[in-house]
Amino acid sequence: MDEVAPGVFVATAELYATTTTIVAGADGGCLVIDPAVTVADLAALASRLSARRLRPAVGWSTHPHWDHLLWSRALGDVVRYGTPRAVTVAASQLPALAGEAAEAAPGHDPALFARLEPLPGREIGWAGPRAVVIPHDAHAPGHGAVFLPATGVLVAGDMCSDAEIPLLDRDAADPFGGYRHGLGVLAGLPGVRVVVPGHGRPRALLLE
Repeated sequence: MDEVAPGVFVATAELYATTTTIVAGADGGCLVIDPAVTVADLAALASRLSARRLRPAVGWSTHPHWDHLLWSRALGDVVRYGTPRAVTVAASQLPALAGEAAEAAPGHDPALFARLEPLPGREIGWAGPRAVVIPHDAHAPGHGAVFLPATGVLVAGDMCSDAEIPLLDRDAADPFGGYRHGLGVLAGLPGVRVVVPGHGRPRALLLE
């Protein structure tokens, strides 16, 4: 895991260059965002957290695509959130999403897959740094990026990448317009210093 800002760690999987973001709290708990992507990756993640004396306190899924809905018993029995719309979409498409996960990364526990609760409000409540959710309908319905004001880290989900061309939500009424709007929402956030993509490498921004 690479520390991209104080107390913020990013692990990058070989499969699809998928990222997992960990935010450390003062009490040893941590926020786990989009743990991915194979069973072995999640086992290694749990081991690395234990080595750093961190324990998952809460989980967040940025959007309802299979590779962002994963979990492991080794990460503990904690509440996992998504935006209300993302939770609804994941539930409505659960068989198809689970089938995609089983084909691309077999072996995940189906009882833990996509077990999300809708987040009440716009911040993830936990004993750690403020984690502000930025909801928008681009790439996937109910996509929820996470901004950490204390460190200036933006966990952008699959809205941008240096490793792949992000996909539009083709089922949306205006896929291109929605994507432009979503990017505009993220670009308009003040104080962003580091951007963590859902796939690829975190990038520090050059601020004037």
